[in-house]
Amino acid sequence: MTPFGRQPVTAGLLAAHALSENASPCPDADKWQVLRNLTVAREEYGVSDRDLAVLSALISFYPKQTLADRDALVVFPSNASLCERAHGMAESTLRRHIAALVKSGLIIRRDSPNGKRFARKAQNGIRVAYGFDLRPLLVLAQDIETAAENARAAALRLRLMREEIVIRLRDVRKMLEWTATNGGDGAAALAICLELQGSLRRKPNLAHLTEIQQRLDALNVQFENDEPSKMIGDDSQNERHYQNTITDNQDSENSNEAELTLDDVLQAAPEIESYCQGSILEWRDLVRTAWFVFPMLGITIETWENARKAFGDVQAAIVLSCMLQRAGSIANPGAYLRTLTKQALLGRFCPKPMVAALPRSVKASRWNDQIHRC
Repeated sequence: MTPFGRQPVTAGLLAAHALSENASPCPDADKWQVLRNLTVAREEYGVSDRDLAVLSALISFYPKQTLADRDALVVFPSNASLCERAHGMAESTLRRHIAALVKSGLIIRRDSPNGKRFARKAQNGIRVAYGFDLRPLLVLAQDIETAAENARAAALRLRLMREEIVIRLRDVRKMLEWTATNGGDGAAALAICLELQGSLRRKPNLAHLTEIQQRLDALNVQFENDEPSKMIGDDSQNERHYQNTITDNQDSENSNEAELTLDDVLQAAPEIESYCQGSILEWRDLVRTAWFVFPMLGITIETWENARKAFGDVQAAIVLSCMLQRAGSIANPGAYLRTLTKQALLGRFCPKPMVAALPRSVKASRWNDQIHRC
């Protein structure tokens, strides 16, 4: 029972040996099904995927498909054979993963007097074998299956919960974007929504998803408490909102963007149309699409709000359209937009030259494509 060499006796070792001596709740179990269940429930037993790769190699040395209580379940491969079955794993790595399997109580060492792995044969089979005892897998088979079912159920709940949150976030964000483009004040709530969407890119756990749900509930309460006049305006209010943006620019001595038409912008920067659900027929359609696109370029809500204040909604959308068209050549869109915003506040920048320069680059790109095709 005691390990060979300098390895000490531990409480876990004693518990594993006691478990292996108990009667198995089930007389037999498919070894590969036990391994599949253990793969799902590996966190419950504190083993890694690499540990399970070594365990798979170990049980492959057991000649039968089924682990039976009446059979001897000791396998005795050499380290070289195990490394080969484990797809060339280094021997030092192999020993580390075997130690992890022993510590978890999934296998037991049956060491010989000299520490070697071998079997003493008799006329009717094997008399005694020294190596790794797989009997704990048989004894724990039902517990492993239960743990796997619980893990699958928890994974399903997590997946359904994440899907629900994704849909809720999408709905809230679209409503906030619509509110912002119609003169409402939802920048702070939109910033929270974008932050929550960004956090879902990482692999979430139950606690993190629960926190997101609570914050979404708070956003819903905010929606319910906001006055309708702040959230929704009629068509005349929307028209005045967009018209004021252009009028202010016309009054500026340093700005001549009023000479730009929507067709000029879309001909120079057609890429933004692919992000619109319908067609961009009015300035408000361009502004609404810009609200959808700016997070995709890695631009924060704070940077976007500062740009809106400096340029106005329409001209900020024009600048973003140009940036999207040149996305491949802009290393840091957020920093680029902040620089343009500072220049605009100092009266040193207007979007018209930026738009005017794009058709040449677009035509040049198309000309290069034609040359490559030829």
